[in-house]
Amino acid sequence: MRSVGVEEELLLVDASSGEPLAVSGAVLAEADRCAGQRSEDGGAQEHAFEKELQREQLEFATKPVTEMGELLEEIVRWRAEAARHAASAGALVAALGTSPLPVRPSLSPGKRYEWVAEQFGLTAQEQLTSGCHVHVSVESDEEGVAVLDRIRPWLPVLTAMSANSPFWQGADSGYGSYRSRVWNRLPSAGPVDVFGSADRYHEQVRAMVDTGVLHDKAMIYFDARLSATYPTVEIRVADVCLEAGTPVLLAALVRGLVETAARAWRAGEPPARVSTGLLRLAAWRAGRSGLDGPLLHPRTMRETSPADAVLALYEHVREALVDHGDQERVNADVAALLERGNGARVQRELLSARGDLGAVVLGCAAITTAAPAS
Repeated sequence: MRSVGVEEELLLVDASSGEPLAVSGAVLAEADRCAGQRSEDGGAQEHAFEKELQREQLEFATKPVTEMGELLEEIVRWRAEAARHAASAGALVAALGTSPLPVRPSLSPGKRYEWVAEQFGLTAQEQLTSGCHVHVSVESDEEGVAVLDRIRPWLPVLTAMSANSPFWQGADSGYGSYRSRVWNRLPSAGPVDVFGSADRYHEQVRAMVDTGVLHDKAMIYFDARLSATYPTVEIRVADVCLEAGTPVLLAALVRGLVETAARAWRAGEPPARVSTGLLRLAAWRAGRSGLDGPLLHPRTMRETSPADAVLALYEHVREALVDHGDQERVNADVAALLERGNGARVQRELLSARGDLGAVVLGCAAITTAAPAS
């Protein structure tokens, strides 16, 4: 069975006001200290945390697993650990795709980040966005590129399901996932053409890096790409999700997409020839609507309801879900998500109820580390 791993980027916020705090250095130092203490006590030595572009963020990565229940345990564990370390710096962690409150982000130290700031100017200065990346194992680069070619039309549905960034600099953006719009300002981000082979994929990556616009191949920010570090495909279209169970749902669907695409490739079925231009429109529509407006149907590229688009994705991967033992979990989680809405809807409901964006952030921080519903 294919293994799955998740990376989450969390926002560090003041425990009283909800304003973003540039304390990632202190939080990481506390994580290092605790890991060292465990080592002295004979326990595990490592932690899962890393810095991100801005000092108001903290990232963690789960270990690769094959069971979705274990993935949920990993996410819950590392969110709780992140909260514990953040508390030492007077901060909370909040799984928010953007800060609802106004913020002037603070760049993390390091030569690479300095290069990014100089190269991309205001785009980099404003780039305080938090995503969720799902890794799924593949047997080879050739299989991986075949998967990338075949999952393209389905990715906007994942953006809509995960949308969790309606507010930007203290105002409602009108989008469910404004993070996706801010992120796509970067020159290598977004959907791409069908590659056709691993050689063509790597040729494209080399050509892009050789332009000098990008620092290295780690800055290939395609919606889905071959990981530069692991034998996986990495799907990068989702906002970080408010509730811990939602990234598990995304991971199960993504693994289903990967397996379905790999089977189609082995059977000699060609990828759908949907133009990159249409995919850009589908991605914009998903970011704009989330689950509260029309989406473009992945098969027809015509407007449809969010429920129809999500159920089309479910039906597309259902056979793989059955084979993975994920169907029952995904079926229940999809129904629950469509009923209660995504993080964007929860944030707007919190604002309506509490009337204050700081209270929205603090409410979301509580949800971030809440025990998953049984």
